[in-house]
Amino acid sequence: MLRIPCPYCGERDHSEFSYGGPADLVYPDIDSEDADAWSEAVYCRDNPRGPQRELWHHLQGCRLWMVVERDTLTHEIAGAQPAQAALKPILRSGS
Repeated sequence: MLRIPCPYCGERDHSEFSYGGPADLVYPDIDSEDADAWSEAVYCRDNPRGPQRELWHHLQGCRLWMVVERDTLTHEIAGAQPAQAALKPILRSGS
């Protein structure tokens, strides 16, 4: 069973969360009218095996977003932190 360590509520069953996609995905600029770039960002995903950073929303708990470091092959979770702190370098760069 997959258990996710919420930074606020502690370890919880994955059924309390909603998966939000890869945490490091960079979308086109909001004003971009490049349909191919938006299509690529929204619909095309790699399916990596191994460690990756993912966005999860704690819907049935604190309702906050977090970045979870999870191995997609073993489902082992290395940790989780609030999304605002984890994504600060990306948000600050304007990407």
